[in-house]
Amino acid sequence: MLFKDILGLTHIKNHLTSSADAGRIPHAQMFVGPEGCGTLSMALAYMQYIVCGNQNGENSGGNSACNLKFNSLTHPDLHFAFPVANSSKVKSHAVANHYMEEWRQFVQEQPYGNLFDWYRCIGIEKKQGQIGVDEASEIVKKLTLKSYEGGYKVMLIWMAEKINNAAANKLLKLIEEPPEKTVFILITEDEEQIIQTIRSRCQILHFPPLAEEAIANGLVTEGLSNEEAQRLAHEANGNYNKALDLMNNDSEDLVFEKWFVQWVRSAFKAKGNKGAIHELILWSEEVAKTGRETQKKFLQYCMTVMRQAMLVNFNVKELAFMKIHVDGFNLEKFAPFIHENNILSIVSELENAMYHIERNGNSKIILTDLSIKLTRLLHKKATV
Repeated sequence: MLFKDILGLTHIKNHLTSSADAGRIPHAQMFVGPEGCGTLSMALAYMQYIVCGNQNGENSGGNSACNLKFNSLTHPDLHFAFPVANSSKVKSHAVANHYMEEWRQFVQEQPYGNLFDWYRCIGIEKKQGQIGVDEASEIVKKLTLKSYEGGYKVMLIWMAEKINNAAANKLLKLIEEPPEKTVFILITEDEEQIIQTIRSRCQILHFPPLAEEAIANGLVTEGLSNEEAQRLAHEANGNYNKALDLMNNDSEDLVFEKWFVQWVRSAFKAKGNKGAIHELILWSEEVAKTGRETQKKFLQYCMTVMRQAMLVNFNVKELAFMKIHVDGFNLEKFAPFIHENNILSIVSELENAMYHIERNGNSKIILTDLSIKLTRLLHKKATV
């Protein structure tokens, strides 16, 4: 991965290359940014830059053999850890090494991909992956070995918020005092989920969402017209992965839209109508059949819709990027029902549902309870 292939983020590229050129390479860094902003791509380009001895931000020069191995993600001083779970391929004690072939394919094809894309790639979309103590032992083992080519060796931990407590405690000492010329890069979308003792040992670099112009330029290179690229870039709201999904009509949001509209319509009908409660229960059963990661992503999607509706209601439509494609549903007509008297309660209930689903609560019960609460909240009156 080369810096020139990464969309936007010129200031971060300049910061990383100038600090590396000056010999200021922190031994532990954390790249924090929302989905689709390019943290993984940037980390790969940065690691290639420091390991291969490239001399500028384009990764030209340097060691051509090293660059070739990096491009195929087979360099012996390049190590990875990422969330995994047991599957039909790996029956027990799954670690990253078991999925390296799939990982290389994923990074080559979806460098801006999200966690759910990765779970689908390895067939565990109905499970919750983690970076566990077995993975921590593998990391310790890999990094105690000397560098194969005598220079830097790097460990990239993708979605570091999935490190469980046992693994985090095992890695603390190594992250604080790694062997000479060893670099950790932790990538996360939510740094608050990472224990403070690890965060305090890392130099943190925050990534913003991608600019619309950068996303549009990327979509044009994929073959879209300028007008269509601009439209999708606005709807993607800084997420290049979502923009690509929208372009390919492969976004999970298209499924989430149908679920959301069905859910909201049933909730409106439920006031004074006992039969509609049955519809909400059937809806809950349908969503509960999916994997927990899908359910969590759907609830996150619902929070986004609610916030967008509130912006429309408060007449700041220029900030409302979302478009719902379900026939007959108009966000502007829905917006008056999301106001200052219920938005905080709605978001709180959605967050609580995500919390309990993540901790293996009964999804059907959680979603049914959420549906009944949503019915009450949607009918709450706004302040006149």
